[in-house]
Amino acid sequence: MPKKIKVLIVDDSAVVRQTLADILSSDPQIEVMSTAGDPFIAADRIRQEVPDVITLDVEMPRMDGITFLHKIMSQHPIPVVMCSSLTEKGSETALKALEYGAVEIIQKPRLGTKAFLEESRVRICDVVKAASQARLRRVPVVSHQVAPKLTADVIMEKPKSQAMMQTTEKVVVVGASTGGTEALRVFLESLPADCPGIVIVQHMPEGFTRAFSQRLDGLCRITVKEAENNDTVVRGRALIAPGNHHLLLKRSGARYFVEIKDGPLVSRHRPSVDVLFRSAARYAGKNAVGIIMTGMGDDGAHGMLEMKQSGALNIAQDEASCIVFGMPNEAIKLGGVDYIRPLDSISREMLRLCQ
Repeated sequence: MPKKIKVLIVDDSAVVRQTLADILSSDPQIEVMSTAGDPFIAADRIRQEVPDVITLDVEMPRMDGITFLHKIMSQHPIPVVMCSSLTEKGSETALKALEYGAVEIIQKPRLGTKAFLEESRVRICDVVKAASQARLRRVPVVSHQVAPKLTADVIMEKPKSQAMMQTTEKVVVVGASTGGTEALRVFLESLPADCPGIVIVQHMPEGFTRAFSQRLDGLCRITVKEAENNDTVVRGRALIAPGNHHLLLKRSGARYFVEIKDGPLVSRHRPSVDVLFRSAARYAGKNAVGIIMTGMGDDGAHGMLEMKQSGALNIAQDEASCIVFGMPNEAIKLGGVDYIRPLDSISREMLRLCQ
């Protein structure tokens, strides 16, 4: 029987600690080792037994989560998942934590909504399992079906024809998950100001994508913004899917634009990379370049194959530069990838394909 992933939950709220414990304990691959109300108690727990993953609140008494994260990463690196509320300040701080070595962000669970908690359970358990693979302590993960896994069919029908109106404008679609926030920063920072228009799905909770987009916008030569319904895809701009909403690429004549759409989880995610990639297959076809980056699971693999079948050229991040080689590996195995490149070469390859 595979060894369970031991998790230490650190949060000053007893209600959140219990909720997270219930969510994580529902997965047979995860064991809640202990909980702690602040980093000082957590440090004592770690001295007694080292966890495989820590979930860490951002704002706590006595010592904030960012300071504790610094201490963990400098003294005894352990995979850390930041748990934050939806406040603007909290989201900016949590994004900063990713730069300091946190693996991922999860949304602090709201209480009382059964559907929300079920979706949170899937997301939180997946993130913890991905985190356990992302650092030195790698734990085998066995697939566990927790709910029907929907495909992009629930959002958009599969393309029936490759017939398209002529246009020469290229468009780039990108999908990423665990480790993707920093991978996207590396990718976007290296792009020239006149690069082709880009549409991105990064698995991230609602409330974080605006701060994430603003952070990237300040670092890059191109413009980066959280996508809004009917935004035009133009050269020199990247549009990032808002958390908790699917993002589709559409076209009217020669104009590409995006549509924000609600709907169920697809491949266990909302936004889903499969949904974005399917829309690119339908509306951009051979004028699209697809990129799939680090992340756990297989979201994007089927959509990338559909893109290739529609004439697109696709790039996958290589295993050595991925935090988790799940999504790219699944796309490669399915046959949807044309080029496998290290992270620091993806932008150069994309620009070549768009010429």
